[in-house]
Amino acid sequence: MKKPLRSKKNGKFTRKQLIILIVCIVTGFIIGYSYKLTKNQQISTYSEQEESYREDLIHQQERNKELAEELQDLQEQLREYEKSFAQNEEEYEHLIEEAEKLRLMLGEIPAQGPGIQVTLKDNEYNPNSTNPNEYIVHESHVLSVINELKISGAESLSINGQRLKSNSYIRCNGPVITIDGKQYPAPFVIEAVGDSKTLISSLKIVGGVFDQLLSDNIVVTIEEKDLIQMSTIGDET
Repeated sequence: MKKPLRSKKNGKFTRKQLIILIVCIVTGFIIGYSYKLTKNQQISTYSEQEESYREDLIHQQERNKELAEELQDLQEQLREYEKSFAQNEEEYEHLIEEAEKLRLMLGEIPAQGPGIQVTLKDNEYNPNSTNPNEYIVHESHVLSVINELKISGAESLSINGQRLKSNSYIRCNGPVITIDGKQYPAPFVIEAVGDSKTLISSLKIVGGVFDQLLSDNIVVTIEEKDLIQMSTIGDET
């Protein structure tokens, strides 16, 4: 006749207690493995986001280099036009008009006229998100608007009242951006002098800048303005 298992009081576990112990050990192993797997996935996500930001930064640096070269070309064109004034009277009026456009682009004369105002704001932070940077306006968002407006024929541009040069440098620093050495907090108000219908259409083209900003959780408003005034670069108040 088999003897019954001894109780814990006699120094040994019963069969039921042994089963419970095994279940606890297996459950602990599963929880630990799940935690490690989740942590590895989070690390992978952060690495991918960091790589994306690094690529954006490299792209913007290359764009700034292109803008510096563009400024040099514009200044050279301006000098050539000015030299031609005294040599060719028949093209005088045309050269004056071209020189005026170049001076507007370089910010050497005040600019005014109809245009648009684009405002970029940080979105409300979602506590369930693992990355608060997904709700902040970055320089890449500002530059995407600026570049699209330039391509669409904007005569002159400004951000938070500071008029932009052809080679203006824009850099993100946490909740603020630095424009040619001056810092500005959000919201960022971008003004552009030019044909308002064309400028708005270029921003709101399907899959374009406006849609991309909304996809990045940025709050965007676009307003048509009858008159926008910009002072000469360096004379902003």
